[in-house]
Amino acid sequence: MTAVRPAPRPVPRRVPPALFAGVAAVGLAVSAWDVHDRTTWFLETFWALAGLPLVALMWRRFPLTGLLCGLLAVHALVLAVGGHYTYAQVPAGDWVRDTFGLARNPYDRFGHLMQGFVPAVLVRELLSRTSPLRGSRWLAPLTVCACLAFSACFELLEWAAAEIGGHGADAFLATQGDVWDTQWDMFCALIGAVVSLLLLSRVHDRQLAALRARTAG
Repeated sequence: MTAVRPAPRPVPRRVPPALFAGVAAVGLAVSAWDVHDRTTWFLETFWALAGLPLVALMWRRFPLTGLLCGLLAVHALVLAVGGHYTYAQVPAGDWVRDTFGLARNPYDRFGHLMQGFVPAVLVRELLSRTSPLRGSRWLAPLTVCACLAFSACFELLEWAAAEIGGHGADAFLATQGDVWDTQWDMFCALIGAVVSLLLLSRVHDRQLAALRARTAG
């Protein structure tokens, strides 16, 4: 009796990278309208403003996985919202604060979680494709270390902004009176990076393999 082979799984359609880029660009453009503070908006969205054209310029030589493109687009939207309202005054964060009786608007914490969650996949992709670390047990810990280092560098930039701008940089810092804000920000980025690797590494590996097959063909 002939065994019945299971039907092959349908291959999910890939979302066009241009769609992710378009969503990010539209979100940034909308966030620039009637902003709370123009300088704060620029400082908060600088990474997306610089990264979007860089990815476009490098795409033919170094295309990215769909997972990373989607995460970068989401991160750009998170930055756009924080830049538009300032992180301490995002309405959704105010609602969460009032609903759960929190001491502060938590959107800044969420932003720093994303600062670890998304760069973890970016760093992992870069190391997997440009270094001997693909498949190495050192890939995950070095990725987390890179994310934490980036978060620390960002805190140094905030410190420089505070020194240069004085009270004018308060909207950018979004400390909301917390003397441990810097440590909390780095801790949130650390947690975000670890959670990202735990949740997304297998999916990322499949997409990296598919990308290698496409680019080799």
